[in-house]
Amino acid sequence: QVRLVESGGGLVQAGESLRLSCAASARTSSRRAMGWFRQAPGKEREFVGGISWTGGSTSYADSVKGRFTISRDNARNTMYLQMNSLKVEDTAVYYCAARTEPWVAQGRSDYADWGQGTQVTVSS
Repeated sequence: QVRLVESGGGLVQAGESLRLSCAASARTSSRRAMGWFRQAPGKEREFVGGISWTGGSTSYADSVKGRFTISRDNARNTMYLQMNSLKVEDTAVYYCAARTEPWVAQGRSDYADWGQGTQVTVSS
């Protein structure tokens, strides 16, 4: 099991950018893919994007393609989510998650460990 801690959330205006970080307590190079999910009030938690353990493969939800970018630095045990051109509908609590497998997946049940989440609020 790995402990995950998100940071970098906040309040921004539409069109602005934010970068979220996810720090892991253990070596992320231990062949674990990671991902970002988000949950808006009254809605299901949804997949935002994922990255393989090498960083060579990524996957994104259609709603964020071209605006969000996931990266990871295994030497620092950290994953990032760069969010550009933010929209009001991006407002949600963003969660970091880790798989036990090295390849990317999009389902909530594919991820074994979760962070506590960080709030992102985008105002119009």
